[in-house]
Amino acid sequence: MQKFQLELLFQIIGIGSASGLVFKDNSLFIISDNSSVLYEYNIESKNLESHTILETASGAPTENIPKAKKPDFEAIANFGEDCYIFGSGSTENRNKMVHFDTNQKQKIKETDVTDLYLVMQNFGNTKPEDFNIEGAVYNGENWFLFNRGNGKSGKNGIFTIGGNNLIDDFSVLYNSYKLPKIKGIQSSFTDAVRVDGKIYFLATVEDTKSTYDDGTVLGTFIGRLDIEKMKIDFTEKITATHKFEGLTVYKENNKTIEFLLCEDKDNDDLKSDIYKLTLDK
Repeated sequence: MQKFQLELLFQIIGIGSASGLVFKDNSLFIISDNSSVLYEYNIESKNLESHTILETASGAPTENIPKAKKPDFEAIANFGEDCYIFGSGSTENRNKMVHFDTNQKQKIKETDVTDLYLVMQNFGNTKPEDFNIEGAVYNGENWFLFNRGNGKSGKNGIFTIGGNNLIDDFSVLYNSYKLPKIKGIQSSFTDAVRVDGKIYFLATVEDTKSTYDDGTVLGTFIGRLDIEKMKIDFTEKITATHKFEGLTVYKENNKTIEFLLCEDKDNDDLKSDIYKLTLDK
C-alpha cells in the first residue's frame, strides 16, 4: 500500500471543467475541456490570465462552449518552456494540437492531428467510439499519449509516438493495460506526468460506457509506470468521490513527491478546485 495524503489547497474562480494543468515558475497553466483558451494562474498573486490558443468564429464563446462544438482539450504536456495541448480525438472536431510557449506567453503553432489519430486507432485496433486521448507526456524524444478506456470496449492504452513530427513522419507503438476496478467498473486513464524514468498517472472510475457522455463518479487512482519496461509499478485509490483529470509535479525531495491535481466537475460553474497529493517515493 502506497502512503499518501490528499488535501484541498485552493480554489480558482474563473475556470470551469479543468482537465489538465502544468506547474511552472509558481504559476499553473490550466486547460479546460470546454474552452479555447489556456489559463495562467499565479499562485502567489492569485492573478488569472487567459491566452487564446484556438481561433473561434466571431461572436462564438471561448468558454463554456457547447459540448457538440467544444475542442475538448483534455491533455497537456510540457517540456522546457513549451506546452503541448491535445484535443481528445473523441469526435472529428477534437483533433487539434497546440504548441504554446510559456516564456513568450503565446501560441507557436496549431496542428491538425487527424491523420495521426487515425493511424493510432488503426495500430491500436481501437474503434473511433473507444478513442479518447486524456493524457500526454513528452520527454524530448517520444510522445506518450494515454487513451482513456471509458468506451464500450474499455480500451486503456498508451501510444508511444516517435519520429520527426506528428503529421507525416512518425512511428507508433501501443501497449494496452488492465486497470483496477471499483464496483466492477474498470478505471480509465485521465492524465499523466513524467518524473525521471517514471510516469505517474491518474485513472478515474465513472459509471458510463461512453467517451462522450459523463457518468456517476466512483473514485480515482494514482499509479506509476516504468518508462523503460512500460509496466505499471503500482496503483493506489486516493478518493471515492472526486474525478481528477489533471496531474502535475509541485514539489519533490528524497522521500516524497507532491502533485497538484485538478477536478472536472462536469458542470458550467466557473470554479476549479486544486488539490495537493503527497506521495511517498
